Amino acid sequence: MNVLIVHAHPEPHSFTAAMKDAAVATLSRAGHSVVVSDLYAQGFNPVASAADFRDRADPDYLVYALEQRHGYETGTLAPDIAAEIDKLKACDLLLLTFPLFWFSVPAILKGWIDRVLISGLTYGGKRFYDRGGLAGKNATLGLTLGARPHMFGADAIHGEIETMLRPLLRGTLYYTGMQVLPPFYGWHVPYVGHAARSQILEDWRRHLLHLEGATPLAFPRLSDFDERLYPKPRGGAG
Repeated sequence: MNVLIVHAHPEPHSFTAAMKDAAVATLSRAGHSVVVSDLYAQGFNPVASAADFRDRADPDYLVYALEQRHGYETGTLAPDIAAEIDKLKACDLLLLTFPLFWFSVPAILKGWIDRVLISGLTYGGKRFYDRGGLAGKNATLGLTLGARPHMFGADAIHGEIETMLRPLLRGTLYYTGMQVLPPFYGWHVPYVGHAARSQILEDWRRHLLHLEGATPLAFPRLSDFDERLYPKPRGGAG
């Protein structure tokens, strides 16, 4: 299996970085090929702009998604985007490692999503969800956060973490066609000691080794909807 780890943490000695390093070692020992995009180390530019296109379909008015399609078709995307797309196309599993910032991903990772998951390749028209351009690939998350597990749930202070991460799990990974495998959470990381951190890393290694047999998260399929994307009537007695 070819694995692409996209890592987003500004501190190279962070616990999130230790999770990334553990993933590289664990997956490599298991016989997988692992490539890492360390966004901060690369100095990845997170800002989507006209500079992303070396040739423009419309030089007078920027419609970013349409220029992505044109740039991909003509081979004129910015070199840093093209390099990440090559890694993405080659992978069987996309693994995002990051700390939770404001119920979301760090800005640099959001920029990678904006600039690399391009229209025309990963989605377009009705090529989304289970028919997205990255269908056949898997994706998952390994994230750290300061909160504790009891702070998440239907009646908990922060609500359900699956709802919090819906824009990423459903609106990004599944939207582009990937099967989304269960995420891993490193709970309360800034406030726990060495023994607890060691246990999190051990649990993370075990989680990684069971990914190939994991059941993907369940999301609707386009076949559940009609041509206008209204839900199809369910069968059964009237």
